[in-house]
Amino acid sequence: MTLQTPYYLLDKSVLLRNLEKISYLRQASGVKCVLALKAFATWSVFDIMSEHMDGTTSSSLNEVKLGREKFGGETHAYSVAWADHEIDEAINNCDKIIFNSVNQLERYADKAKVQGKKIGLRLNPGVSHSHFILADPARPFSRLGEWDMERVNPVLDRISGVMFHFNCENDEYDSLDMLLKTIEDRYGEILHDLEWVSLGGGIRFTNPDYPIDKLAARLREMSERFGVQLYLEPGEASVTGSTTLEVSVLDVVYNGKHVAIVDSSTEAHMLDLLTYSEYTNVAPNTGPYTYIVCGKTCLAGDIFGEFQFETELKAGDRISFLDAGGYTMVKKNWFNGVQMPSIAVRHLDGQVELVKEFTFEDYAQSLS
Repeated sequence: MTLQTPYYLLDKSVLLRNLEKISYLRQASGVKCVLALKAFATWSVFDIMSEHMDGTTSSSLNEVKLGREKFGGETHAYSVAWADHEIDEAINNCDKIIFNSVNQLERYADKAKVQGKKIGLRLNPGVSHSHFILADPARPFSRLGEWDMERVNPVLDRISGVMFHFNCENDEYDSLDMLLKTIEDRYGEILHDLEWVSLGGGIRFTNPDYPIDKLAARLREMSERFGVQLYLEPGEASVTGSTTLEVSVLDVVYNGKHVAIVDSSTEAHMLDLLTYSEYTNVAPNTGPYTYIVCGKTCLAGDIFGEFQFETELKAGDRISFLDAGGYTMVKKNWFNGVQMPSIAVRHLDGQVELVKEFTFEDYAQSLS
């Protein structure tokens, strides 16, 4: 099936491999896994994901409602700060609500308690694994969770669990083990009194070489020692390697180097590339012809990367950008009015289905 570019192509067979690892970890460790919708919220594949995960977790009211409506299972409601006008709806649509601060807990916890919802609090252990200060939850003066146990201790009798989110793209088991030891040492006294503990996301345990059995044993030991139900919140780990961004070459120019311009954009369609000053990947990325591949917006730095090709590029050629699942579709935007990529799914039988196409009306309605 030939689709008009640009479009995201999600391969269910690759997605399933990630999900089977998640299921394996759940079974081997006893941990529960909830999908972090902030990273991936393409609900057309929630049917297969819900078979391997326990529910969803959120960063906003819209994500809470999407998780409840489209995914099912447990619905965890978290936000850095809830507003008065949205808190009732958030509580109505969740099973657990996790407050970011003691202030928010004191303001809204009674509303959740009346409805019998589990109440949690985010704690910031002051340690983390992140390659970027921008994404480091333990950065100086971080607003993400409570640091001071003198503020937390008076409200411990009002919560049933806590959430630590302290990893970003952590593919190093030894680093995670060290961080878990820090949490156990620092918070062991209160963990014994809780029902559940979320260790957040950012752990790349679906990577091919990750020691998943060691992780499973470590999580089971921690859960049994403190008598708590552990949760993980995989987002990007659930979809890693499953999605490409399919684009077409529109023009090739020479400005000291050969530059190929495609019908897509980093700022509009793979925003994290700009945010973290990174380039994407293509495969096989070999051959004698070198091109800088750029987006079609007016942003001078709209660059996907510099790659090698087996043949010279020309208008109409197709390029696939790899690993375009996590933090892409949830961040896509209408910058420059560039056509929003469609979303297509390759099913397990190999058939490709166009599940979402965006129109001028979508662009116009997004503005006013």
